[in-house]
Amino acid sequence: MTPIKMKFGTKAIHAGVEPDPTTGAIMTPIYQTSTYAQPSPGKHKGYEYSRTQNPTRDALQTNLAALENANHGLVFGSGMAAIDAILKLLKPGDEVLSSNDLYGGTYRIFTQIYQDFGIKFKFVDMLDLNRISEHFNDHTRLVWIETPSNPMMNIIDIKGLASVCKKSNALLCVDNTFATPFLQNPIDLGADIVMHSVTKYIAGHSDVVMGALMMNRADLFEKLSFIQNASGAVAGPQDCFLVLRGVKTLHIRMERHCENGRRIAYFLEAHPKVSKVYWPGFEKHQNHDVAKKQMRDFGGMISFVLKDDKLESAISFMEKLKLFTLAESLGGVESLVGHPASMTHASIPREERLKSGLKDSLIRLSVGIEDAEDLVDDLEQALG
Repeated sequence: MTPIKMKFGTKAIHAGVEPDPTTGAIMTPIYQTSTYAQPSPGKHKGYEYSRTQNPTRDALQTNLAALENANHGLVFGSGMAAIDAILKLLKPGDEVLSSNDLYGGTYRIFTQIYQDFGIKFKFVDMLDLNRISEHFNDHTRLVWIETPSNPMMNIIDIKGLASVCKKSNALLCVDNTFATPFLQNPIDLGADIVMHSVTKYIAGHSDVVMGALMMNRADLFEKLSFIQNASGAVAGPQDCFLVLRGVKTLHIRMERHCENGRRIAYFLEAHPKVSKVYWPGFEKHQNHDVAKKQMRDFGGMISFVLKDDKLESAISFMEKLKLFTLAESLGGVESLVGHPASMTHASIPREERLKSGLKDSLIRLSVGIEDAEDLVDDLEQALG
């Protein structure tokens, strides 16, 4: 059992992890098996089949639940598989209220898959909750948000929105990928479900694709674990082992991501060739006070626009970088640069992207844990 008063760093290393009972191995073994011996047909209560249960996966699920201060955790073969599982809680005629600034893959599964099954999606600005209630109706079953959002770094008041959702009997799911459980715990603020692309900061080494859901409610856990098993989009034991290894340093890595992110955000803010920097740590950020209240620090994700606001200038800048690698994804130990309009958010129609402020010239940085001076030098030479 996880001691109630364990601090985050201790939980990251110890929660859900016990020495192997057979060998005493400190690291959780990779149970690379599809099936398990049973003493008698129909009466066995232990492990049966690895789509349903796997000891390596169980250890990770317990660990991640503990990090989010949740009672239950489930891991899936990808972040999209985790989102897919949540949407399978719904039925035709149900409505989903979503923030209008979100990951392109999430928008795509909403509008190009589940919308065809009779589920309705409404995308609205949730930065000011004073008028959010008017977007709810008798069919609203799920509210979906990212905070900080991808890629505009918008901050949504989780506690305030959770209160509105409870009055309307709607589930609140928070994509906590950018913040990680080290910086923010939506369950503590009233969210019903927390979703992570484990691929990113939690795994942290750009070598795993995985998703996770955490929740307190036993009924939600029962439904989602049934979906996990019945639909079969489970994470394999090798990937679970890699994440268990990666999560042991999550708190240390996040401290460095935040430190470097702060340094680079202020560098870009002061640079004469940069017009706008999106980072919730700035006091002038629209919801900085909310971020200060619900986050422990402001993370290593930054978006910005060059002063001339030209796509060709943004492309030229990205091509000149040496340490920041142009690549999909984020949250690894290495620094990455991306162009949301043509990469992570290309599936969102341009007119919809522009409504949320996502210009064609926007650049997104995932600031790694390298030496900050080297990262600043790289940005400086690329900016010219």
